[in-house]
Amino acid sequence: MQNQADKWNVYGTELSSRLLIGSALYPSPAIMQESIRQSDAEIVTVSLRRQSPEQAGGQAFWQQIQSLGKKILPNTAGCHSISEAVTLAQMSREIFETDWIKLELVGDEYNLQPDPIDLVKATEILLNDGFKVLPYCTDDLVICRHLVELGCEVLMPWGSPIGTGKGLLNPYALSAIRHRFPNISLVVDAGIGLPSHATQALELGYDAVLLNSAIAQAQDPVLMARAFKAAIEAGRQGYLAGRMPEKDTANPSTPTLGMPFWHQL
Repeated sequence: MQNQADKWNVYGTELSSRLLIGSALYPSPAIMQESIRQSDAEIVTVSLRRQSPEQAGGQAFWQQIQSLGKKILPNTAGCHSISEAVTLAQMSREIFETDWIKLELVGDEYNLQPDPIDLVKATEILLNDGFKVLPYCTDDLVICRHLVELGCEVLMPWGSPIGTGKGLLNPYALSAIRHRFPNISLVVDAGIGLPSHATQALELGYDAVLLNSAIAQAQDPVLMARAFKAAIEAGRQGYLAGRMPEKDTANPSTPTLGMPFWHQL
C-alpha cells in the first residue's frame, strides 16, 4: 500500500506510486497486464511508433492498456530528428488524448544516447505547442538547466544507456541535478536493471524511476514487478529517514565508556 500522504507531482497531477512502467517486450499481453497491476504503477508508457493503436493491428493492445485504468504517457521512442519527434508527439496527443509526452530523441546509435542539442530544440517547440514535456536526457547538469529554463517541470535523466541494466553509472552527476533543482520532479529513466538500482535512485532523492526491460525481460516479470515496488518504497523511506553520516574511521556501535573490563590474572 502506497503512503497517500507522500506524493509527488507531474505537471499538477499528484501521484502516489513512484514507479513508471513500460509496456513493451513482455512475453505475453497477459503477463504485461499482471506485471503492471502488481507494480502498483500509476503511469504506463506507450510508443505510437511501436504499437500503432490507430490501426487495426494495434487496437487490441490499446484496449489492454486502457483496461488497466492507468495514466498513459506516450513517448517518441525511435525518433532521430526534431521534425520526426514533433510529428509523432502531435499524433500521440490526438490518439491517446493526452498532452503529456515523454520526449526521446536518439543522438547516436552506439549507445542510443539522447541528442542533447536537438532535445532542447524539440522541447521548446512542444512546450510552445501546449505539451507537458517529460524530456529523456543524459545526466548532464547544463542540459538539464536549459530544459528547466524552457519550462520543463519534470526531467528524466538516464542512469545508464537504455536496455543495459547497468544501474546508476554516475551517482554524483545525478545527485548534482537533484541538488541544483530541488523543486523539479526528477525521474531516473533507462539503465535500471535490479531493484537495488531503483532503491539507490530513490535514496538520492529522486522522485521516481521509469523502467521497462528490467521487469519485462526478467525470468518472472510479475515477481520482479513486486520486487521493484518494494525496492522503491524502501528507497523512498530511507531518503526520508536520513542516512547516517559517512566516516573515514571505524566507530564501535557498542559504547565502551563505563563498561567493566575484566583482567585475567
